[in-house]
Amino acid sequence: QVQLVESGGGLVQPGGSLRLSCAASRSIFSTYIMAWSRQAPGKERELVATITFSGTTNYGGSVKGRFTISRDNAKNTVYLQKNSLKTEDTAVYYCGAPTIMNWGQGTQVTVSS
Repeated sequence: QVQLVESGGGLVQPGGSLRLSCAASRSIFSTYIMAWSRQAPGKERELVATITFSGTTNYGGSVKGRFTISRDNAKNTVYLQKNSLKTEDTAVYYCGAPTIMNWGQGTQVTVSS
């Protein structure tokens, strides 16, 4: 069964904001570092951000300062707040546990006028 479900994607104008959510199973959420990655058209898959259970975060170089990863341990949910969006941020965004190479099916984010 699917253990990671992303939501919150959609169409947004450049400069806008969007928050993605990832509902994870407790077995994954409580054990592993969680992360967001993305695959943009014509580009390699990129690790966007990671977060530990205690809240320590790391970001990929292209999004730091604009995106914020967070987690609600009580809800087994990871979030990605995306501000100042650019057309280059258009991608399918995936949530998962990179240490065990376990990712969800993704949610499409399109940044366009």
